[in-house]
Amino acid sequence: MPYHSLKKSLLLLLTLTGFSVFAQQDLKLQYKQPAVEWTEALPVGNGTLGAMVFGRVDSELIQLNEATLWSGGPVQKNVNPDAFQNLTLIREALKNEDFEKAYNLTKNMQGPYSESFMPLGDLILKQDFNGQKIESYNRSLDIETGLAITNFSVNGVNYKREIFASAPAQCIVIKLSADQLKKLSFTIDASSLLKNQKSIKDKSLVLKGKAPSHSDPNYIDYNKEPVVYEDASGCRGMRFELIIKPIVKDGEISVEGNNLVIKNASEILLFVSAATSFNGFDKCPDSQGKDEHKFAEAPIKKAIAKKYDSLLKEHITDFQKFFNRVSLKLNEKETNKSNLPTDIRLEQYAKGEKDAGLEALFFQFGRYLLISSSRTHNAPANLQGIWNNKLRAPWSSNYTTNINLQMNYWSVESASLSELFFPLDEYIKNASITGTETAKSYYHANGWVLHHNSDIWAMTNPVGDFGKGDPMWANWYMGANWLSRHLWEHYQYTGDKAYLKKVYPIIKGAAEFSLDWLQKDQNGHLVTMPSTSPENMFYYDGKKKGTVTTASTMDIGIIKDLFENTVEASKVLNIDSEFRQKVDKVANELLPFQIGKKGQLLEWYKDFEEEDPHHRHTSHLYALHPANLISPLKTPELANAAKKTLELRGDDGTGWSLAWKVNMWARLLDGNHAYQLFKNQLRLTKDNDPNYSRHGGCYPNLFDAHPPFQIDGNFAGTAGVIEMLMQSQNKEIHLLPALPDAWKDGEIKGITAKGNFTVDINWEDGKMSQSKIVSNVGGTCQIRSAKPFRIQKLNIQSKKSSIGYTAVFETKKGTSYTIEAYNE
Repeated sequence: MPYHSLKKSLLLLLTLTGFSVFAQQDLKLQYKQPAVEWTEALPVGNGTLGAMVFGRVDSELIQLNEATLWSGGPVQKNVNPDAFQNLTLIREALKNEDFEKAYNLTKNMQGPYSESFMPLGDLILKQDFNGQKIESYNRSLDIETGLAITNFSVNGVNYKREIFASAPAQCIVIKLSADQLKKLSFTIDASSLLKNQKSIKDKSLVLKGKAPSHSDPNYIDYNKEPVVYEDASGCRGMRFELIIKPIVKDGEISVEGNNLVIKNASEILLFVSAATSFNGFDKCPDSQGKDEHKFAEAPIKKAIAKKYDSLLKEHITDFQKFFNRVSLKLNEKETNKSNLPTDIRLEQYAKGEKDAGLEALFFQFGRYLLISSSRTHNAPANLQGIWNNKLRAPWSSNYTTNINLQMNYWSVESASLSELFFPLDEYIKNASITGTETAKSYYHANGWVLHHNSDIWAMTNPVGDFGKGDPMWANWYMGANWLSRHLWEHYQYTGDKAYLKKVYPIIKGAAEFSLDWLQKDQNGHLVTMPSTSPENMFYYDGKKKGTVTTASTMDIGIIKDLFENTVEASKVLNIDSEFRQKVDKVANELLPFQIGKKGQLLEWYKDFEEEDPHHRHTSHLYALHPANLISPLKTPELANAAKKTLELRGDDGTGWSLAWKVNMWARLLDGNHAYQLFKNQLRLTKDNDPNYSRHGGCYPNLFDAHPPFQIDGNFAGTAGVIEMLMQSQNKEIHLLPALPDAWKDGEIKGITAKGNFTVDINWEDGKMSQSKIVSNVGGTCQIRSAKPFRIQKLNIQSKKSSIGYTAVFETKKGTSYTIEAYNE
């Protein structure tokens, strides 16, 4: 690119962002070659529309998704009327420790499989260079602006392709340009793996199609389309429409077949919009669906009336109101590698080279992905956010509620993205409705229940196609309880009592189900029966393997946590005292946490040997994280047992499992161990490259590798960094609770603590130097730090505690407080 063009683009970007070049230097993914694999492409998204940009030269591929494009339709009521008759038999078998019988009977309590997130289509841009040599190639994604750029030169002409997904414009905008006039000639094509019809209307490429009415994960060939058929309710699959509208400067547009051909243009703007007939979790997307054409066409009509610079400015302003709230700097005296390609940095990192800038980039990338994938009503970020190129995505790319959906939102509050919680909030409300029916029909119980797998239709029954699913994952009953924690946490972080009052009936409903679900064991303790510990197995009677049992520690931890939160919520609202007392009484009768012969926290009600001692799930440590029933401060003996459990599990695992362990080690205040797991998250994994084994880590585009790709590891990794630098359980703000030795110097700004406090922390030589707390709603603030500190202007000094130093003070809404460390 000529100097004057580069300077003009740079000045525009600086004007739009308001940041210096140096502030942006390590917030970019960049590469010297096009993507070959999908896990090398670069993601952009506006929360509803997602695109994976490959950066190819002759035939650019931009793979597209729309957040509400799913198979299926509203869930049917009472899908397994014979389920309940098995429950008494299962409990009788478990009392006799006939685990095999209980396992087989539990299969009879399953329903249909949940539905799948579907790919929208591919946009293909063909530009014929007649085999001429490509030079000066570079592609990048600036996660501070959400702008993906591909640059290259051919025969002395510098080409540039820019793409961003705009939330204000509700469409994807692509700018194709060159530094010489009339050098742009393209063929524009689109395709979809779903049944579709393609046409040209008003010089726009239009692709209309339909998703299947059911997508069965057990019977679909990965390379073939699912069968589309009418389901029992007469509801057919969801409709969708994709529109690609070019606006051309100079040049000509013509039609060849169902493709658009542009010749000799000086600049091309492409506007990409899409919509589906999804009209809510309880409406048939066929007969009761919304008009997808209307919703796809409207954004383009508005966008084409604006200039590109205005669209870009609106997009960046909107994006940065979220992104720029938080900044992280680590070891800035270290050699800066921000000019290196990201894949090269990952390769060097895998060889042991230090790169704190890469670690900070990975942290911010998680925030980038959440901003880009969690802005659509009733459709929270799924297993792959909003990015999926497969007809049969891994695990249907749906909502797995025994850990993964929750992980997606661990950082939404602490990383100062609270407004982006609303899609999960709406989904939980929807699931509480379908879950009430499931609780009633399956278990004759009050309240609501959610099992391990769900979808945009808020399916809540145990999946498995009526007996084909393995109960070790299918028949898990704690999803409603766990998701209720997110409702409670949203209140804890915001202090919004009006919100808490609105969601309290949902939290209470989960508690009501648990009250009905609990059973007395032979020792008089209340336990769950049946129960599993996802997704592990145990040995009994020698070498027999079991999965369905009594009172997994995960169950007990989740119910204890739910009951505690329910009681606290009722106290805050000053309502429901009779129910509160009932819950309190039952909570005291729950089976206590137990420590095994190896010093570990037991996973089941007995000290069974695990079938897989290094299993990826650490479900029995739920009480340590995300709950805080176990902590070094409150329960040191149980905290030591949790530590022993993690040591026995080991430091390997899938990408999301590594991320969970980061958070758990941080809760144990062991920053160096948390950091080791965090480093493992950044182990480079490549598809189809034998030099990089398919272990848990991340792909060249920083997507989390299970493998395959699961986005929850990205989100939970971001949350884990915050847990290392700031924790806010136990009604206090713990500054640098698990700072690793590797992060000697640093600064984090703009993160959020419970009580609605905004927190900035600076540290030098491994010690906190100064912090700032902004009280957004007022209230009491308690600070904990490893070293003594004083609160400026309040004449308050910290006092020695069992762990570090603490101070308590009252705050005023909107007031900033400086915390300064000092030497005794």
